[in-house]
Amino acid sequence: MTTPATAKPAPERWLERGLFASRWLMAPFYVGLVIGLAGLLAVFVQELVHEVGKVVQSGRADDAVVMALSLIDLSLAGNLLLIVIFSGYENFVSKIDVGEHQDRPDWMGTLDFTGLKMKLIASIVAISAVALLRAFMALAEQGAEPDTAKLGWMVGLHLTFVVSGVMMALMDWLAQKSGH
Repeated sequence: MTTPATAKPAPERWLERGLFASRWLMAPFYVGLVIGLAGLLAVFVQELVHEVGKVVQSGRADDAVVMALSLIDLSLAGNLLLIVIFSGYENFVSKIDVGEHQDRPDWMGTLDFTGLKMKLIASIVAISAVALLRAFMALAEQGAEPDTAKLGWMVGLHLTFVVSGVMMALMDWLAQKSGH
């Protein structure tokens, strides 16, 4: 409770209220991400139908593995979107009140910006690893010529993501240890 001597001037109060209300400008971003998730679902279904047909036609185990990797890649991207949607909204806009719903993820409401950052980089590393594995699986196809430049870039990018994740975790650990 403020006393008249320590009360803020009206323009400052209005400015602070306006700044605080501006967090709602982020809400359309999260709605856009939900629409992106729906688009990802459409691609998932399309990929599933296409790849199942290919696996049935060829009957090859390699095709089934590539199909599984493609679907895992898309599901990881979907998980990443959900993490960003839920955590971003709760951290920057407003708490999501679903009561004590039995399906509420345990991490919802407890994932801070550091946790979100670590989940994001871990998801990116996993998506990169699946894409790299899929590229190497494609080399098993008869007559496949390896594109060494492309594979080199993919390995380099994957290692960059891994090193970035380790560095971010190390920085967070050091910050926690130093108390800042």
